[in-house]
Amino acid sequence: MIVVDSSVWIDFLNGRDAVHIQRLLAMLSADEIIVGDLMLCEVLQGLESERAARDVEGLLRRFQIVPMVSDTTAVAAARNYRSLRRRGVTVRKTIDMLIGTWCIENRVPLLHNDNDFRPMVQHLGLIEVPATA
Repeated sequence: MIVVDSSVWIDFLNGRDAVHIQRLLAMLSADEIIVGDLMLCEVLQGLESERAARDVEGLLRRFQIVPMVSDTTAVAAARNYRSLRRRGVTVRKTIDMLIGTWCIENRVPLLHNDNDFRPMVQHLGLIEVPATA
């Protein structure tokens, strides 16, 4: 199982041709993709019409949807944030801290295209899915 971040889904939906999209395309037919509730929200809120949102929600619901935030995850994400900040790294988006921490805590690799996750890989043990197959 792997988590696919909203940064990848958004690039996919925008028709971007990149290595992380090729990796996603290679995995679409498998039942190994997890969509977090946070990604579901991020992707759907960026769509302009209700029709597009319904269509994309239908696509994302083909995969396992998991809740990512609990009080335990929230506390762990705050601890991880402070740990990175002590190293001189500031993650820009709280939602990325929550996603990364969920993946770390559950030992689930993450496919992403977002620099906020790189320090989590380097310092916190986040497992990154290589963009190439």
